[in-house]
Amino acid sequence: MLLLLVVSLLVTSSIAETGLPRLTDISAAETFIDSAEVVIIGFFEADEGHGYKEFLAAVEEMKSLPAALCSEKEVWAKYNIDSDTISVFRKADLHQENLNPAKVETLDKDKIFSFFTISNIRYITEYNQVSAVGLFQSKVKVHVVLFVNRGSDNYNELKERLGALAPRYTGKMLFVLINGKDPGNSRALGYFNLKSSDLPRVGIYDAGSDKTWLMESGDISTERVQSFCDSFLSGEQQKKTGEAEVKTEL
Repeated sequence: MLLLLVVSLLVTSSIAETGLPRLTDISAAETFIDSAEVVIIGFFEADEGHGYKEFLAAVEEMKSLPAALCSEKEVWAKYNIDSDTISVFRKADLHQENLNPAKVETLDKDKIFSFFTISNIRYITEYNQVSAVGLFQSKVKVHVVLFVNRGSDNYNELKERLGALAPRYTGKMLFVLINGKDPGNSRALGYFNLKSSDLPRVGIYDAGSDKTWLMESGDISTERVQSFCDSFLSGEQQKKTGEAEVKTEL
């Protein structure tokens, strides 16, 4: 009984010190990873290891992503970790993105924060210069793109609608939102021969073939978008719609 009390006090103390939960077994790790669309785990063999303080500082700045620590080698083996590693786990493409502090020259908080930001790929990810890096680094090369003007009456509704549909295509397609009102996105609209006044619209971009497909204009319902995605995955969309080749990536 006394031993359990001591262990409990030690765990409570370590959580209070870092503000992060410590994952002590595989079940705890699996539960944590399943708790959100994107989570962070710092696999450090010991506190104060190389990159540990910088990791904590970056986590503190990146408040939007749940984070935890793990030093249990059984859990390390489960996720193919063999040395101190910072990992981001994503549901959208079932991917584990790793950063090895020992292999990063002049590691600091900003580099780890940048790693978090680039790796923050969700069921529907808003496109910008930073997220584009993570999107194109993903092994999932097909992007379902929602073009919509921020501030429009249906902006939030469409974002939520496609975000709710995205889990159906986990590992097959990434869902991307492009704000048509952002001047920096004008080139992305141009790849689909769209203007801000044409929105909202839905398209598919295949980074593997560097080609685009545009869903016919009309109501952007869950059923229509799902049918559009399914027809692409079956190959039918490529047959029945004109393919607009693009020269550069989004």
